Amino acid sequence: MNFKALDYRTNEPITVEVEGGYIKSISKCEQRLEHSYYIAPGLVDLQVNGFKGIDLNSLDLKVADVNKICEDLLEEGITSFLPTIITNSDESTTYLLKIVSRACNESFKTNESIGGIHLEGPFISLEDGPRGAHSKAFVKAPNWELFTKWQNAANGKIRIITLSPEWPESIEFIKNCVASGIIVSIGHTAASPKQIQDAIKAGATMSTHLGNASHAMLPRHNNYIFEQLASDDLWASIIADGFHLPDALLKIFLKTKPDKSILVSDTTSFAGLPTGNYTSHIGGEITLDASGKLHMQGNPYMLAGSAQSLLWCVNQLINKNIASLKDAWHMASIKPTEILFGTSNNLLQVGQKANLVIFEKTNNGLEVIKTIQSADIVYSNPNKNYLSG
Repeated sequence: MNFKALDYRTNEPITVEVEGGYIKSISKCEQRLEHSYYIAPGLVDLQVNGFKGIDLNSLDLKVADVNKICEDLLEEGITSFLPTIITNSDESTTYLLKIVSRACNESFKTNESIGGIHLEGPFISLEDGPRGAHSKAFVKAPNWELFTKWQNAANGKIRIITLSPEWPESIEFIKNCVASGIIVSIGHTAASPKQIQDAIKAGATMSTHLGNASHAMLPRHNNYIFEQLASDDLWASIIADGFHLPDALLKIFLKTKPDKSILVSDTTSFAGLPTGNYTSHIGGEITLDASGKLHMQGNPYMLAGSAQSLLWCVNQLINKNIASLKDAWHMASIKPTEILFGTSNNLLQVGQKANLVIFEKTNNGLEVIKTIQSADIVYSNPNKNYLSG
């Protein structure tokens, strides 16, 4: 099967031939294109809590819900993502991990979309602010025996764990994770600069939604955000939805870590829903307003999570001239696989997996035309015409 479109990196027309799940060839397209669509690697989201009414942390979660969220995310150009399970009781965490694992085992398509599980907590800070919306009742010190039970329940699918290194047990726990091939991400933390440094030496390689889940006021020089930002060893995941971080801070983060910044959505079940008032089992009474912001009812300055997809975050960076199309797309596609696998496996080049997105530039931002997963067309925009070869 052939796809003719503009190369997102160069604006040059190319023909991409896919076969057997991989990119077979890429050649210059000699004929004039009848459209101005672009082709790029599929988006990869390392932090998804829910989407379009499905909450991956609800104890009502079913295998069918996991399958559905995979389908819905394909419409946003997301060919791979990590379901994110946050702080909960030991039993509830086990149940949710088993559901996600079962969904992967029972459906080839779901397994193609889920690149692992992100366990965000419960080994995080007890302090208000850094703890975020996580329930204080279930926060605890890192426990390798407990984590091993969860990893068994997940059938080995936990790829990232977010923790705070302020616990005395953290360093040994981090070393065990690294030895087991699990990425340790620092987040929801009130750790001292020294504790951050010790965690990095032990093998932590990532920061979870840097700049969020923190105290409202920090020491102006020595603090856990600057310490992570200054580290050459840490990747920084960033929520660029236009609400979680001010534009000036986004620019600082991206200039400081030009090669180690990753866009994540941290999206919740309210993403993709109409504007209005809702009730959340975490935040209580909340509002999704016309601008796309999710906040506590009556208090627009108090966020209640994210209600936007990874594609929205890409559009924010491009529309505000914070990043180029190529750089913004790389942070949401190529860079996430680099942290997951040590090297990117989804480049737009021969021999790479054929997880691709064809999109159009519109006045409102990038719009997905087709999503290709393992060389199969898995989503086609019903309002747009595009014929593959």
